Amino acid sequence: MAGSAPVGRGAFVFSSIGKLLASGYTAAMNIFEKIVSREIPATIVYEDEDTLAFMDIGPVIKGHTLVIPKTCYDQVAGTPDVVLAKLMRVCKQIAAAQMKGLGADGVNIIQNNGKSAGQVVPHIHFHVIPRFEGDGHHWNWHTQKYNSPDEMERLAAKIREGLDG
Repeated sequence: MAGSAPVGRGAFVFSSIGKLLASGYTAAMNIFEKIVSREIPATIVYEDEDTLAFMDIGPVIKGHTLVIPKTCYDQVAGTPDVVLAKLMRVCKQIAAAQMKGLGADGVNIIQNNGKSAGQVVPHIHFHVIPRFEGDGHHWNWHTQKYNSPDEMERLAAKIREGLDG
C-alpha cells in the first residue's frame, strides 16, 4: 500500500477470520468495510465520525474490543499521524472503560502490523484486551539475546538510518 492513501472504509477484526472466509467471503472483500457500512453486524462499543470500536467475535479474553478507523489504511507506517493519534485516544477510552465497567485489573493494547506479525485483515486496528488476575491467558513471548553490545549497536544504527528517510 503506497503512502497514506486510504484503501476504502473499514471496521473491526475477527480472530475467527478463517471461519468467516470459509463461509464464502473472499479476500477481495474487506470485512471491516462491511462492518462500517453495516453489511455485517457487530456489537459496537463506541463510534464517532472517524472511529469504530466493537467486540471481537473470537476474544482472547471476554470483553476483547477492536478499535479501527472508518477509513482503511493497511499498516501503521502508512497511516497518517492524526489517525493514529485518534485511534490511541479511543484505545485509552476503551481501556479505561474495561477497567471500570468490567473490573479488569489491566489491559493489553496490541497492534499486529503485517502478515508476518499476525495481521489478518489489511486494515489497521488495535486490540484492546481486558486482563484479570488469574485469567489463564499467557502470551507466547520468547525473548532472545544479542550476541554482543556491538550487534545491538549495529542494528540500532540501521534503525536510525531508516529514521532519516
